[in-house]
Amino acid sequence: MAQAWFRFYGELNDFLPPARRQRSFSHQFDLSAPVKDMIEGFGVPHPEVELILANGRSVGFDYLVRDGDRISVYPVFESFDVSPLVKVRPAPLRETRFVLDTHLGRLAAYLRLLGFDTLYRNDAGDHELARLAGEGRILLTRDAGLLKHGSVTHGYFIRETEPRRQVAEVVRRFQLERHMRPFTRCLRCNQVLERLEGDPPACVPAGVRERYTEFWRCPGCGRHYWQGSHYRRMQAWLRTLQTD
Repeated sequence: MAQAWFRFYGELNDFLPPARRQRSFSHQFDLSAPVKDMIEGFGVPHPEVELILANGRSVGFDYLVRDGDRISVYPVFESFDVSPLVKVRPAPLRETRFVLDTHLGRLAAYLRLLGFDTLYRNDAGDHELARLAGEGRILLTRDAGLLKHGSVTHGYFIRETEPRRQVAEVVRRFQLERHMRPFTRCLRCNQVLERLEGDPPACVPAGVRERYTEFWRCPGCGRHYWQGSHYRRMQAWLRTLQTD
C-alpha cells in the first residue's frame, strides 16, 4: 500500500481533527488520486487552498499523489505575494460579488450596506448556490461540504458566528477596505439606489420630510432611504472596519 505525508498550514487546520492539526500526518492509499480529492477527503474545501507543494514543488489540483510524496497545503497568504508559485487558484474575479448561504441573512444585509453586490435567498438550495457561485460570485457559507462542489471556484468558510464579526472577517479576508461604497444598495433586494430630485416623496412620513432633504429610492422594491440616526450609527461602525 502506498503512503504519502500531508501537512496543512494556517487556518486550513480549522477543518482537521485535533490530532492532525499543525503537524505532518501519513495517509495510506491503494490507487493514486488527484491531490484535490485527497485534500477534500480530509475535510478541507478546495476554494480555501492557495498553494500546494509536492516535495517542495508547486503543483495543481490535478497532481496525482504518489508513494512517498510529501504534500504541503497552504491557505491564502495575506502578507506575501506568492502568485508566481500558485497553480491552484483561478483567475481573480473582475468584480467582487457574493452569494450567501441561507443561514447568513444578516451578513448579506451588512455586505449590501457596504455596497457589495450580494445575492441572498433564505430558501436557496445547495445546487442553486453552487450554480450562482459558478457564474462569477464568491460563495460565503458555514457549510464546508457546499464549498467542495465542483462548480465553486471562489468561496470561503465563515469562521465567526456573530454577524458584525463576520463582516469584519470578510472585509479582512478579501481586503475590501478600499472597495466599500456604503449606503449605495438596497438592503432588501440588492439593487443600486437612485437619488431623488425635487420635493420629498409623499410616502415618507411627514416628520421625516420636515427634518431631511435628501432621499434615495430602490428601483426594485420602491423602498426609500434617508440619512437618519441609523445612518450616523452605521457610519461610526464602518469607520472601525476601515481601520482594523
